[in-house]
Amino acid sequence: MHNLKTTLPSAEQEWASPRYCVVIPTFEERDNVEPLFAKIQAVMPDRGWEVIFVDDNSRDGTPEAIYRLMDQHFNVRLIRRFGRRGLSSAAVEGMMATAAPIVAVMDADMQHDEDALPKLLQCVEDGADVALGTRYAHNGSLGSWAQSRALISRFATAVAARVNKNPVSDPMSGFLAVRRELVVDLMPRLSLIGFKILLDILMSSPGRLKVSEVPYHFRCRTAGESKLDVNVSIDFLLLLLEKKTGRFIPARLFLFAAVGGSGLLVHLLLLRLMLSLNASFVVAQSMAVAVAIASNFTLNNILTYRDRQLRGWRMLGGLLSFYAVCGIGAIANVGAASFLYLGNERWWVAGIAGAVIGAVWNFVASSFFTWRRK
Repeated sequence: MHNLKTTLPSAEQEWASPRYCVVIPTFEERDNVEPLFAKIQAVMPDRGWEVIFVDDNSRDGTPEAIYRLMDQHFNVRLIRRFGRRGLSSAAVEGMMATAAPIVAVMDADMQHDEDALPKLLQCVEDGADVALGTRYAHNGSLGSWAQSRALISRFATAVAARVNKNPVSDPMSGFLAVRRELVVDLMPRLSLIGFKILLDILMSSPGRLKVSEVPYHFRCRTAGESKLDVNVSIDFLLLLLEKKTGRFIPARLFLFAAVGGSGLLVHLLLLRLMLSLNASFVVAQSMAVAVAIASNFTLNNILTYRDRQLRGWRMLGGLLSFYAVCGIGAIANVGAASFLYLGNERWWVAGIAGAVIGAVWNFVASSFFTWRRK
């Protein structure tokens, strides 16, 4: 059995593979990088560990701040990601980039108490598969969170607890340590959606995991801006859907279909408006279709594919490709429905079948052509 304070490499082994790695996903956290590293350095051993920052193309100077740390400390590394976003995927990418057998993940905003970090690592050393920092166990707290935010957190925790076969007090925690081998084994099952890598790990395991909990006091952010917004809630719901239906239906398809429903509403409203202005049906229908597709593209770009979001001039190319995809989808819709209807199927069966075929085509083709992952 190893001990965090006693199993350190000698000076001659300074450049050997570390035993511990702390992965810190960042997005525009320039002012927190150096103070956070100093806090981690104060509680960790002299040697035998490293920090890997995984940055999602920050433009506020975060990578430059990390490079300054790298100039001064041999155990600081940086992974810069372009064209992809998300805390969970960043955390796993950092885990896969280290040779350390024990890996911790913590946020860059300094809301996680670094004093709990050695305790988390020691729990894994002592045999736990996963050790998590919990705000809800005895001696843990949410700090000075607003009551509304605390209620949302507790509600999400209660929902996650009902679907998680590895019950813990704080499944929404982003502060954890884990055996890297476990993450490697679970890679084919991980969804890597959104911000909750702990919940992803717990729900992806085919069996019960040995889990330890370390209470800590959650702190308020002192620099930078919070990344919590409506997308975090959407990511949470998508993760739960992915874990329950992903083997058969991709969770992203549910959101794509919901956006399609909003596009239908836009279509009907604009069609009614154009007809009330005495436009011909062909003109009104054509305008409604064009605007509905543009609306669907915009919402899918913001919500469904926010981790591959198109920006600037790439949005124009994406919109044109989405028009092309949806045009082919419309042909497939009409063709399949007509074939079934002429085959003596009921009109509503033919209509629904055509709509489903068109929607699935639009989802698959737009994922590949419009929002292709780099």
